Formats: sequence, C-alpha cells, structure tokens
Amino acid sequence: MEFLQDWGYIGLFLGSFMAASIIPFSSDILLVAMLAVGGNPVVCLLTATTGNWLGRLLLYFAGYAGKWEWIEKWFKVTQDKLKQQQAHIARFGSYLAFFSWLPVAGKVFAIALGFYKINPVKCAIFMLIGKFLRFLFWTLLFLYSKQWFGWAI
Repeated sequence: MEFLQDWGYIGLFLGSFMAASIIPFSSDILLVAMLAVGGNPVVCLLTATTGNWLGRLLLYFAGYAGKWEWIEKWFKVTQDKLKQQQAHIARFGSYLAFFSWLPVAGKVFAIALGFYKINPVKCAIFMLIGKFLRFLFWTLLFLYSKQWFGWAI
C-alpha cells in the first residue's frame, strides 16, 4: 500500500476515474485502502466520488458521440432493435443514471444514456448522487467497522 501513500489523493482520483471509465477494477478497494493508510475520510469520499463520476461522464459523452450507423455496422444491431432499446431507456430516462455506480451494468447504462441523448444535465446529477451514496456507504462502513472492532489502523 506504499503506492497509495506516494500518490495520495491524486492516485485515488485517477484510480477512481479509470475504474469508472476504461479499466475494469474496483475503486471501492482504492477508497478503503486510502482510508486504511490514514486518508482523511471527507477528502477521500469527495475525491473518489469526483473521479468516479467524471469517469462515468466520459462514457456518457462517448455514447453521446456514437452514431446509429456505427452500431449497425460494427455490432450488427438493426435499427429496429436500437429503437426498441431506446424505448426501454427512455422509459426510465435520466433516473437510470443513478444506477451508473453498478460495476458492469453502470458502464452500459452510461453509454446507452449518452447514445440515446438522454438529458445530460439530469444524467450528470443522478450519476453524481449515485456515486456519492456508493462511496459514502463504504466510507461509513470502514469508519464504523474500525470503531466496532477496535482496529488500530
């Protein structure tokens, strides 16, 4: 865990960003590890939330830049199927962005919300809320378990 002490909050931010966007690993582990080496809980919470949120927004805007023709050509999905999926996404709208914190499905949700041009401001707000609550859960769990079990970390 020496690398966490070396990179500190910047490493937590970058790791959380990458975990939310391109590299499949858990930013929750980074958060807890940073707390375990003595990171300030509030700073860790805000840093992990911000990095993870911006990483998911990157996926949202990657989806936003996508074109129907690309999906048809590269993934062999018909326009009818895309319209059917769009109806499912539109049914939940930007509320679906709240669940962008989910490990695998969250990436798919973020890309789909962008691809189908669901309101970017509302999506960003719901993503931020979901990410914050996720990391708040892990931060509180760490702090309470440290207190309950008398961990001297």
